[in-house]
Amino acid sequence: MTDALELDALWEDFHRAVNMTSQELAAWLRVSDADEAAEPLPEHAGSPTGQHVLAILQKRRTDLTDDDIEVMYEVVDAVGAEADVENEPEAEETRRRHQLMTLGHDPLRP
Repeated sequence: MTDALELDALWEDFHRAVNMTSQELAAWLRVSDADEAAEPLPEHAGSPTGQHVLAILQKRRTDLTDDDIEVMYEVVDAVGAEADVENEPEAEETRRRHQLMTLGHDPLRP
């Protein structure tokens, strides 16, 4: 289990990496999963990780599970690996941007 100081740091890092609100992420997951044939139910839209990020955003720090903590580390690492502070992506780099948005990070936001 993660100690309190480490959890505090992770909570801050996660919320810095995830710069979309839960409403924005939920809407994005629905849009990204929709196709011409059908749109999934809102609670089933998006990747499992995207759904887990959405669930974490709706929790208090004291309610986090070990699975939540593991996903938070994964998201912080993934966003950190993809983020390039000096060269934020251009709007044309939509595929990369959309992958990050599935994790709750919009690289076009300051």
